[in-house]
Amino acid sequence: MTESPPGNQLTDVEEYAAAVLDVVRRIPSGRAMTYGLIAEIVGERLGRGGPRQVGSVMAGSGDRYAHLVPDDDGADPDDEGADPDEGADRVPWWRVVNAAGSPPQHHVTEALDALRAEGCPLSRDGRRVHLRRAIWFPEDEPPGRLDD
Repeated sequence: MTESPPGNQLTDVEEYAAAVLDVVRRIPSGRAMTYGLIAEIVGERLGRGGPRQVGSVMAGSGDRYAHLVPDDDGADPDDEGADPDEGADRVPWWRVVNAAGSPPQHHVTEALDALRAEGCPLSRDGRRVHLRRAIWFPEDEPPGRLDD
């Protein structure tokens, strides 16, 4: 079970959301992950969920699941100012794209602006992430929270 404040047990939905947000918070600046890849990683650990569930978590990351994001996140100082929504609860949502590399349509401009600012490789037309060059896998970093 995912850690929570003392005396509080997370529901299954909150446990899943916390695991998704943990993965998303670890995506380095200038890199990206797909909903499906995040679902696969979290699914290996928890045995449930899929890309749509990841999308649902991401849609609620700024309000519904804000309590699952620690205040002391040890964020990368390079990320300061890159967040297009100042109160995005320390979750770099713009780094999560669909299987074609497209950010969420209702935030496409903000997401692409943030990705460009971070130097994330984009397609020639600048409307999608160039996944072959930008995709990030947690194995790319030393063992972390997901392995605990």
